[in-house]
Amino acid sequence: MITVAAVDDDRMLLDGLSSWLAGAEGLCLVAAVPTVDALLARPRARAADVVLLDLVLRDGSTPEHNVRRVRASGSRVLVISTVADRTRILAAVAAGADGYLTKDHDLETLAAAVATVASGATAHSPELAFAWVHDTRPDRPRLAPRERQVLVDYASGLTLKATARRAGISAHTAKYYLDRVKEKYQEAGRPAYTKTDLARRVREDALDTGPDG
Repeated sequence: MITVAAVDDDRMLLDGLSSWLAGAEGLCLVAAVPTVDALLARPRARAADVVLLDLVLRDGSTPEHNVRRVRASGSRVLVISTVADRTRILAAVAAGADGYLTKDHDLETLAAAVATVASGATAHSPELAFAWVHDTRPDRPRLAPRERQVLVDYASGLTLKATARRAGISAHTAKYYLDRVKEKYQEAGRPAYTKTDLARRVREDALDTGPDG
């Protein structure tokens, strides 16, 4: 059973979501609240496996701050919204959100996304892919296709030799590409010294499934 909490300041939507999820097999809604403050004030809600978080709340909070607070509590985050606001979507994902959906999807799609997020993976959607395609933030380095391939494979846990074999290049060449990737991220002000750093950059920029820069 996956426990789910919802944070949205639309009362009608929260009531509808509560009824909706009541019939979803394998999902249990433990809280439906209007703010992250209200969520974190409830111990059971704070321990939910996945939090459905509205992209923009009327309390003046920012998407990235809300995502960081929820993630810090131990829950994974699936951001939902009525409008595909690219800038805010990317800020939320960069802050640690595990996926994004617009609210016009059906229950089956939502349930599948929740299960994906609960498993530790990222819930991708056409809206999120569109946001990545149009990502023009200056702190996202533009990687060449081979640089990206080496980065993604190496950050996934492969050794440098295994990464080189998969790319069909020498280990020396793979290291050259990896060094270039590190330089580009460091120039953008985002640390990339260790494999853990690199894995975090891959996740933040959705490079395992997103478009080439």
